[in-house]
Amino acid sequence: MSVDPMAYEAQFFGFTPQTCMLRIYIAFQDYLFEVMQAVEQVILKKLDGTPDCAISAVQIRKCTEEFLCFMKGRFDNLFGKMEQLFLQLILRIPPNVLLPEDKSQETHSYSEEEFHLLQKEIEQLQEKYKTELCTKQALLAELEQKIVQAKLKLTLSLFDELENVGRDHGASDFRESLVFLIQNCRKLQSIRENVEKEGKRLKIS
Repeated sequence: MSVDPMAYEAQFFGFTPQTCMLRIYIAFQDYLFEVMQAVEQVILKKLDGTPDCAISAVQIRKCTEEFLCFMKGRFDNLFGKMEQLFLQLILRIPPNVLLPEDKSQETHSYSEEEFHLLQKEIEQLQEKYKTELCTKQALLAELEQKIVQAKLKLTLSLFDELENVGRDHGASDFRESLVFLIQNCRKLQSIRENVEKEGKRLKIS
């Protein structure tokens, strides 16, 4: 069998030419074995109908195997020549032929030096992309930190305002201010409930 990978032919056919030839070889070999087995059965039937035959079935099998080896040797020799013809003249794409998907190479061909320059440019662009990505992540982290700081500052300013409100009403520290606010909220809630009940009573009456 050929050791040439024939990758371009495999791209076109969808299978390697060597695989195709191997399957043909196996198919021919299987057919040869089946034919020899059928011939052997015919000979054995003929001998069964011949009285006083000195040839046994074991001798027939031995002769069949010898003839099979002879035929297999001739077949391998012929198949080797056929394989060379198929791989060189039928299943091979000429070197000056391009597949349709590779036609762009005719108008956009590159030398080896240009190819290496393109590779280098791609690597530089990848490094630039990685750098920009890291910069973006750092900016996002900084922005998130600023947002958290702004929220914290707003919360602290609210606490300061609460503390100032408490001081204006006689509370000495933040805890007393918070208790004062809670008490006022409860008073307001109680007043609202009383107003709602009075409103309902007036509607009923």
